[in-house]
Amino acid sequence: MVKKAYSLETKLACIEMKKAGKSNKVIMETLGIKNVSQVKTWWRWYENDELHRFYQPVGKQYTYGKGLEQLSEVEQLCLQVELLKKYRSLNKKIDKMSLIKLVEDYKSIYPVTVILDCFGVKRSTFYRWKSESEKPKKRDHVIETIEKLCMENHFIYGYRTITRLLKKIHGLAINHKKVYRIMKEKGWLCRVKPKKAPNLGKPYYVTENKLNRDFQADKPLEKLVTDITYLYFGNSKLYLSSIMDLYNREIVAYTISDKQDTNFVLDTLNQLELPQGAMLHSDQGSVYTSKAYFQACTEKGIIRSMSRKGTPADNACIEWFHSVLKSETFYLHHWRNLTKDSITDIVKNYITFYNKTRVQQRLNDQSPVDYRKLTA
Repeated sequence: MVKKAYSLETKLACIEMKKAGKSNKVIMETLGIKNVSQVKTWWRWYENDELHRFYQPVGKQYTYGKGLEQLSEVEQLCLQVELLKKYRSLNKKIDKMSLIKLVEDYKSIYPVTVILDCFGVKRSTFYRWKSESEKPKKRDHVIETIEKLCMENHFIYGYRTITRLLKKIHGLAINHKKVYRIMKEKGWLCRVKPKKAPNLGKPYYVTENKLNRDFQADKPLEKLVTDITYLYFGNSKLYLSSIMDLYNREIVAYTISDKQDTNFVLDTLNQLELPQGAMLHSDQGSVYTSKAYFQACTEKGIIRSMSRKGTPADNACIEWFHSVLKSETFYLHHWRNLTKDSITDIVKNYITFYNKTRVQQRLNDQSPVDYRKLTA
């Protein structure tokens, strides 16, 4: 009995009709296929990713693709399209490792040389890549050092700071772009602090902006900035009042309270003994424009300065500190349902860490306390 040979177009049309949900009977009548087993065989090849078998001649079901020396130009092109489709569906690129995996997946179907010819890679090059991939890889010293720095500093530093610390502490001069790629790949990049729209409140002017965004100071306690931030976590709500010395960005006084009133900011102010003529900058909050706060500053010989209406950048340094405090504690670790005592402990511990340990680029990668001691 002579077997009937079906064209490639007929086989592919059969597969498309099966994918469209057509019955075997309709497919056979439409395409002139005599035996239903033929339709089932072609569909099995398709489901098993044995697409090369659609090109095989009659009677070669078990030997085709085994020991084949060369494919025709058309068949090779079809093979390349088949392989590219597979790897695109997996969101992969045809790089060294992907090509090695591809050859491993298809070498039982196609000769290795044929697969490599599809991508213009020599056998010698491929086997060199494969040999290199099988060698045990040593853990990169740079990656280990970056990981150590990130862990020691609780993953709060960005890639620029880590780059500087690599050079300062370990003597490793590495391009910041490489550090960024490593930290991004490993998931070690610091979290971006959430953006919040400022609550401008009611306009009220008492003192002009004497600081005028000049955040540099020549000596300690010459220029200071202060502000209040809210701590909304769990069922608790607290307020933090801080005063920063612009000389070394050190937090020189702070108070934590569940009430935002004038006594709250006076408690912070009274922790300091400031030299005559020291400048203290704040925003136009009602506590800072109160009579009691004005009198306290006058008695201490403090020159007051205030931000302009709706301009948080005029008090950028203390705004930045409150932002990183939240980003590097509460936001970073997703703490929830904290008590007032636990929130207070977290803030106190962080301020100690910030003053004594956390390095800053503007301070030559030293902490505020270390910078003050070094320049004293």
